[in-house]
Formats: sequence, structure tokens, C-alpha cells
Amino acid sequence: MIRFEDVVVRYRGASRPAVGGVSFEAPAGHVTAVAGPNGSGKSTLVRALIRRLPLERGRITMRGADVVGLSQRELATRVAVVTQREEPTFPLTVREYVALGRLPHVGRWRAESATDARAVADAMRRGGVDELGERRTDELSGGEWQRVRIARALAQGGEVIVLDEPTTFLDVAHEMAVFELVAELARAGAALVVVSHQLNLLARFADAIVLLHQGAVAAAGAPAEVMQGAVLERVYEWPLVVTRDPAVGAPALVPLRVRRGR
Repeated sequence: MIRFEDVVVRYRGASRPAVGGVSFEAPAGHVTAVAGPNGSGKSTLVRALIRRLPLERGRITMRGADVVGLSQRELATRVAVVTQREEPTFPLTVREYVALGRLPHVGRWRAESATDARAVADAMRRGGVDELGERRTDELSGGEWQRVRIARALAQGGEVIVLDEPTTFLDVAHEMAVFELVAELARAGAALVVVSHQLNLLARFADAIVLLHQGAVAAAGAPAEVMQGAVLERVYEWPLVVTRDPAVGAPALVPLRVRRGR
């Protein structure tokens, strides 16, 4: 569905690329996770996908078509993205904000149809924010705001959904609810790309993990293949062990304390 081919991205004035020759694909019906330390290039790939950053080399394709050749509206109807940071310019009700996800489908001047209204209501229900419909966006907690942003992406729909750190500010129950929803969307046929630091949750829910380090792919494959102690210690530069999640048998990362002499 989405393919990154030898992608190189360099920020203006930087001496080295933020992403240097990254290649991987995110097929339909699968959850593809992108993980790695801070500054490894995860969010840069998301910005490149939605054309907020130009590519120095390589290309990003969707069903074989280069995303550079798609109009902004075509891209928005196919790919829904929850970016890492976002603040509305002025407060809206939650329902109004979620309804913004329908803009690529209806345009700026056409009135909301019954189909759009159903899509918004369904997105709010699936995102767990239907009870917040009349609240203003500037009255939300951090966790509520994150869930509302996910609901907007669900209202937008499309073949690909990209979530950049979707569980920021969420408690354990809502973290699990988001990842269960991610798995449900993949089962329905969408391509899910999840950027996250939550390696243990990724190991439970992702079909594949792409582990980045200093702008390059350090490891890629099934969670059990990527979550190897030696690989993770090298990438994260911290002592750790990899054990097994007692609930589902997935690999689980346990960082160790560094004992310091007195």
C-alpha cells in the first residue's frame, strides 16, 4: 500500500540527513510500526509522506503511484494522519473539529450530507469521544484532545492511517483501547502506520516493526525478529533485557537500572 524507497530527507542547513536511505513498506491489512530513539527520523518520515518536507532522494509511493504526483486533496482522501503536535487556531466544539476530517471529501463550500454526518458520528463513537461532542477543544485534557484527534482521522477515512505517537497523554486503559482500534482498522483492510516509543505495545499489536537509528533502518521484520536484546541495547544505548509478555507471549522490553557506586 505505502512504500518508502531509499528515502533521504535533509533539513535546511543540516550537514547530514535526518533520514538517510530508508526503505520499507506498509501493506494493507497490516499494522506497521516505526520505532526508534528520539531524533532517529520517525516523525520526519511522516512529514515526508504528507509532503511537508521534500525528498532529497528516493520516493514514496501508494499503490505504485508517487505521492508527489497526487493533488493535496487526493492525498488527504487516501491518507489520514494524526501528527505528533497540533493546536487549533481557535476553539471549536469537539463535533465541529471531528467533522473537519470530512473536508477532503466534501470541499469547503458543500453542506454536510447524511453520509458525512454518519461518518462523524461513527468516528466519535469508535474514538471514544461521543460524550464530548459539545465540549470546546480548549476545555479538553491532554488525553481527551489526543482521542479527539484520532476521531478526526477516523472521520477522514482513507486507505492508509498514520498515527504519530497516538498514545501520548493517555492512561493505560486508553492506550490499550487505541491499539485495539488500530488492530481493528487493519483487520478491516486499511494500512496502519504507527510511530511510537511503546515497544511493548508494538510487540503485541504490530505485524512488523521498522526500528530506526540515526536516520537509518537498524532492524526490520516481525516483532520477535526486531526485539533482540543486542539490537535494542545498541540502538537505545541502555542496558536492558528482552523477556516474554506473560499474557500473549510477545517479546517484552525491560530496561535495567544502572547501579552507581556511592
